[in-house]
Amino acid sequence: MRIAQIAPLTESVPPRLYGGTERVVSYLTEELVRMGHDVTLFASGDSRTSAALEAIWPVALRFDPTLRDFTAPLVLLLETVCRQADEFDVLHFHIDYWPFSLFSRQRTPFLTTVHGRLDLPELQPVFDMFTDASVVSISDSQRAPLQANFIKTVHHGLPVDLLTPRPAQPHYLAFLGRICPDKGPDRAIRIAQETGIPLKIAAKVDRVDQEYYHSVIAPMIDGQHIQMLGEINEAQKPEFLSNAIGLLLPIEWPEPFGLVMIEAMACGTPVIAFNRGSVPEVIDHGLTGFIVEDEAEAVAAVPRLASLSRTAVRQCFERRFTARRMAEDYLSLYQRLAIKPRANLRVVT
Repeated sequence: MRIAQIAPLTESVPPRLYGGTERVVSYLTEELVRMGHDVTLFASGDSRTSAALEAIWPVALRFDPTLRDFTAPLVLLLETVCRQADEFDVLHFHIDYWPFSLFSRQRTPFLTTVHGRLDLPELQPVFDMFTDASVVSISDSQRAPLQANFIKTVHHGLPVDLLTPRPAQPHYLAFLGRICPDKGPDRAIRIAQETGIPLKIAAKVDRVDQEYYHSVIAPMIDGQHIQMLGEINEAQKPEFLSNAIGLLLPIEWPEPFGLVMIEAMACGTPVIAFNRGSVPEVIDHGLTGFIVEDEAEAVAAVPRLASLSRTAVRQCFERRFTARRMAEDYLSLYQRLAIKPRANLRVVT
């Protein structure tokens, strides 16, 4: 098939460091190419891909110090895709609701994967306006707050050999991802303190969360029992996760998916996660980790991590969360949309 993947421009594909959406777009694009499809990636010019790259902006927007209007490159992205739309069998967007208006008026089938939270009240009127726009959720729980034309849930996947277990003697708890109140690094620290097990934090701090980090998290870091490693890349993750007794995910928000959970599973590392959002869809309780309700339950679950088979955790990842499975799920949608006539089009001329 001739497939267009349309990525956000804020980060490159894949991103240099943190950037869950862009990483998933990369994994999907590369897997589709490996499967023999003709794929074009619309993204920033510093992206790296084996697909054909259509560079919309020279570098990822967050790294362009001259840029003041982030909407202008987005308009260029939408118009560039629209002018080439008839060259593809299907268009796959990863930029929220932005394509709905323009691409509902042209003939090439399109779908949009929504990667973020959908419990914002201002979103419903937009989706009410475009009831025919095909939408893919990344977990069943993600779609609960919103009425939309959801055609499937497709869980994320990783390349099977991207992160693998390393020989290790696990000796600490891990927190991975981003420092913000919703992710619960303060709760992870308290859990580690209660268990007496060291905690290593590998996470980025966005500008908007600097005050939270300096006022709440930094005073809790002693450099010994609680260590802040900063942001790490994919090459560093296998060792970091393999050496962890378990990954802590004490979230207090409706997590749409939680890529860190399957990253840990890929390394054979079990997860202790709060029962929020997608967690029950990703974690097999008692097999790949433990689903808990609060800090006290998390503390009680930590000693039980040793009873879980790290081999079984990895095997579960291979069954459920590979990039090949993700690509096959999306391909079935592409094929369905490509043979379905588009009705009631307001075609742009």
